[in-house]
Amino acid sequence: MLVDSHCHLDFPDYAGKVDEVLDRARAAGVGVCVSIGTELKRFPGVKAVAERFADVWCSVGVHPHESEKELLDDAAALIAEAAHPKVVAIGETGLDYYYEHSPRDPQRRNFRSHIAAARTTGLPVIVHTRDADDDTIAILREEMGKGAFTGLIHCFTGTQRLAEAALEMGLYISVSGIATFKNSGALRDVIAGVPLDRLLVETDAPYLAPVPHRGKTNEPAFVVHTANMLAELKGVTPDELAAATTGNFFRLFTKVAHPRTAAAAQESPA
Repeated sequence: MLVDSHCHLDFPDYAGKVDEVLDRARAAGVGVCVSIGTELKRFPGVKAVAERFADVWCSVGVHPHESEKELLDDAAALIAEAAHPKVVAIGETGLDYYYEHSPRDPQRRNFRSHIAAARTTGLPVIVHTRDADDDTIAILREEMGKGAFTGLIHCFTGTQRLAEAALEMGLYISVSGIATFKNSGALRDVIAGVPLDRLLVETDAPYLAPVPHRGKTNEPAFVVHTANMLAELKGVTPDELAAATTGNFFRLFTKVAHPRTAAAAQESPA
């Protein structure tokens, strides 16, 4: 079984199509999807998809692009939403200095509020970082000094230094379809050095479809292609890669019920 640890099933790209998208994912061996929150005002839609499907879970958060429009005073709103049984992570949050759709100060303030929520709830924080390695590392280290939390760098495209810092702090690295692109050799070199027990796979669907679907609307079923590339890169079989990344996922996302466990519970007599 594979897990798509990061997708956006509430996005308009999937309007009226979520059932068929998830059917294709299941047929491809994807047993769990996490649909990621990007705005609090849109969170009811994120939550609704997760409530509808047993194999879909979700996160609550404010994407760094939206930080100025949804600036958080503290972690309270995130903590309140995280009480829902289908909310299994905080984010996505972090810093994006490439597009800078929001000024840097609101991004940094929201990043810290999300980490505080992760620390309080015990849920992993999902970190988005682009062209912001120095500040990302500094904030993660400062906040880790205030009290431990868990999390991952999602859609990793960073430097060796960022990878080493994240691993040193106990975070995981999640690999997207970008790593399959022809011009991503340097990225693959960094990922090759990440221990197998700290890797996850994701799509970031509907974006970043992996080769051989590059340029198309991405969907959770396509995580298989990223996983196959990663297996070859790490010198393991696809089944070994699936077992490792799925095991890592359940170790990090402790609130997610494993499909086998959930099925067994439903079959057990009252």
